[in-house]
Amino acid sequence: MTGLRQAVHAEWTKVRTLPGLLWLLAAVAVLTAAVGAAAAAAVHCPATGCTRDPAKISLTGVGFGQAGVAVLAVLLISGEYGTGMIRTTVAAVPRRAAVLAAKAVVVAALVGTAATAAVGGSLLAGRLILPGNGFTGFSPAHGPVLRAAAGSVLYLVLIGLLSLGVATAVRDSAAAIGAVLGLLYLFPILASVVSDPDWYRHLQQIGPMTAGLAVQTTIPGSDPPIGPYPGLAVVSAWSAAALLTGLALLRSRDA
Repeated sequence: MTGLRQAVHAEWTKVRTLPGLLWLLAAVAVLTAAVGAAAAAAVHCPATGCTRDPAKISLTGVGFGQAGVAVLAVLLISGEYGTGMIRTTVAAVPRRAAVLAAKAVVVAALVGTAATAAVGGSLLAGRLILPGNGFTGFSPAHGPVLRAAAGSVLYLVLIGLLSLGVATAVRDSAAAIGAVLGLLYLFPILASVVSDPDWYRHLQQIGPMTAGLAVQTTIPGSDPPIGPYPGLAVVSAWSAAALLTGLALLRSRDA
């Protein structure tokens, strides 16, 4: 445990010496909230009633912010491969599981902080904008909305961990970012071109993005492809698989 604490401290020190990563983190938070506010401003409810989910509208930016999260997590380790610093890292912390665990802790803390600010800003913008566009009764303190908010934060953290695992396995920044974004958007693209409704639903159920973002659904009677908590479990499984694969390759290869 002491070794892990030291490794986490070392990783945090690296992050503080790389201001570009912190600026990227701030940009993710601002962009996510800004896209959510823009989406809320663009949607209007007819006087006859509205079937749109106000929480999902307010949290639209999460789907865009995940790209920044992926880039941040990838750079946290692939940058070390590019500069050769990874050799210093594993020399200082010989247990490679501790190295990856420390990076995972730092990624989760950084992304969780940015995601909390982004989601909070998105819901605040929705609360201020949506009532003027015909939406009634939307409150961030409502139970399902709180679940959507907490689930969105957790989703972004899991995407960060998924990206870290992929980057550990691939090593190259561009290839890792491409692989993560391809994985996120591949399943929605495939689902959009299949004609069989069962295959459409199955593809959305196993895709990390479509499954994970189901947690944002708050309107009773809507029919998401998967339930909120099973959807988060799907993303967790993808993240765990990526981290375990990355760890296996980190152990088996020279730094």
